[in-house]
Amino acid sequence: MLERIWARPTLDVNGMWGGYTGEGSKTVIPAKATVKLSCRLVPGQDPARVNAALRSHFENGKPAGTRIRIADFGSGAAIRVPDDSPHVRAARRAASRIFPNEAVTIGCGGSIPVAASVKNLLGMDTLLLGFGLDDDRIHSPNEKFELVCLERGIKTHVCLIDELAKA
Repeated sequence: MLERIWARPTLDVNGMWGGYTGEGSKTVIPAKATVKLSCRLVPGQDPARVNAALRSHFENGKPAGTRIRIADFGSGAAIRVPDDSPHVRAARRAASRIFPNEAVTIGCGGSIPVAASVKNLLGMDTLLLGFGLDDDRIHSPNEKFELVCLERGIKTHVCLIDELAKA
């Protein structure tokens, strides 16, 4: 499960609709159908090539006489930050000064295109620290973030500055 969450690419259907979507039933053959997809890439995958492959797949697989319109809402390359870097070690030490248990590093699948830009343009890794809880329901309509997490995040960053200054 962790490998799937942390290390594998994904192709997700985020929304799909077509035909009659009102209340009640109707046996309507839709004249139009829509799907919203997103991909999580992993290091080594080129966003432009993945986009082109998806476009080709849909164009080549569509029924005769149909049209496809594909809108690209942006993309970003994937990165992997080494968990043994001096900066990550400093962050773990800083978090361990604030939290009751030792901090651990995890992989995560997320889309923060600027992290890849920083790596590609400046040659620097990005340090991403998470302070949310499993039940925060990130990006959902009922997302939350507890004040204790904010407070611990602030304190951890203060400790991180101290740890980096020592290094």
